[in-house]
Amino acid sequence: MHDIKWIRDNPEAFDRALARRGLAPEASKLIEIDEHRRAAIGKAEAAQARRNAASKEIGEAKKNKDEAAAQKILAEVAELKSAIPALEAEEKKASKELEDALAQIPNLPLDEVPDGKDANDNVEHHHFGAKRNYAFTPKQHFDLGEALGQMDFETAAKLSGARFVVLKSGLARFERAIGQFMLDLHTAAHGYTEVSPPLLVNERAPYGTANLPKSAEDMFCTREGLWLIPTAEVPLTNLVRESILDEAELPLRFTACTPCFRAEAGAAGKDTRGMIRQHQFTKVELVSITTPEQSKDEHERMLACAEEVLRRLGLHYRVVTLCAGDMGFAAQKTYDIEVWLPGQGAYREISSCSICGDFQARRMNARYRTKEGRQVRHVHTLNGSGVAVGRALIAVMETYQQESGAIAVPDALQGYMGGLKTIERIG
Repeated sequence: MHDIKWIRDNPEAFDRALARRGLAPEASKLIEIDEHRRAAIGKAEAAQARRNAASKEIGEAKKNKDEAAAQKILAEVAELKSAIPALEAEEKKASKELEDALAQIPNLPLDEVPDGKDANDNVEHHHFGAKRNYAFTPKQHFDLGEALGQMDFETAAKLSGARFVVLKSGLARFERAIGQFMLDLHTAAHGYTEVSPPLLVNERAPYGTANLPKSAEDMFCTREGLWLIPTAEVPLTNLVRESILDEAELPLRFTACTPCFRAEAGAAGKDTRGMIRQHQFTKVELVSITTPEQSKDEHERMLACAEEVLRRLGLHYRVVTLCAGDMGFAAQKTYDIEVWLPGQGAYREISSCSICGDFQARRMNARYRTKEGRQVRHVHTLNGSGVAVGRALIAVMETYQQESGAIAVPDALQGYMGGLKTIERIG
């Protein structure tokens, strides 16, 4: 959510920033809506003030035994009493109109974010490792998993439909091991607090993280009006909703390994085979709550934490800075980590680490009190995948595949696999 006062003071800068996202100007329209809101507030406040003053005047008139004056003021008070509810309703309507308009507008890119329209304009930041050479043609994860008899899309389709999978035996344990490895790394080495959050949340939670109303079509909602989380970012960030923290508490760092649910609206024809794009998947999430002064450094730290997962797994990847036209709705700046998939012969996103400034905090009313105690300010929020478990499983399978079709278990995961060093075909 944007600060309308800042927009009023900086309309040209606001529109320039929107133009970098490929969007039309909005400042003039927003200021016009705000003028209407301010006028409505003024009318309601003036009517209430006049009613309070008139009530005192009635006492004075009666004290002076001026019954005619008292009756006239009584009539005025009655009119005001009747008019005030309508004025207050108009004020609420105008305020909601402004809030709804602001809720549709994405965050503004930081100056350092590269210009561009789409993924083709993203800029490589750095890379780790190198592509492996194989003495055979590497296979994609779904061919490997099905040949092992441990990845079953056909049965999943009978149970749930397209974009689901049943993992069995070694691969089921492999997925669990990857999630546990990430949680242990982020809590023990990186200082994140592990959280086990609800997977169903009320609509205020995804509104606070800006998933609603913008991405409603990409989310699942129950008959009771609860939303399945598309990422643990939603409940983790909302842990500080409607609260005032002490600056000494910050930064707060949370992590969780949860199932995530996405409708994948608009994904028809994309990644129809395999586990790349699913309605249900597991992801380890990282969320930080900081002061404005800390947030940029925290963004670099979060990226390094996510990278460490892939480094310890021995996976080749690159980091790209997303251009202004390719960033998510709530982001000011985003790094994507793209892991190399030998079977697919392509880099695929496995983590996005974003700094959101006070954009989400304003929607959540999440604030902190400065050390001096003289000021209450909005926190800054950051989120990142630390990393997507399903995609990490894909990357490990394709990277560590053997010519026989078996999958070697990376050293970092063997302790989570009971010492198992390879995953072989069942039977």
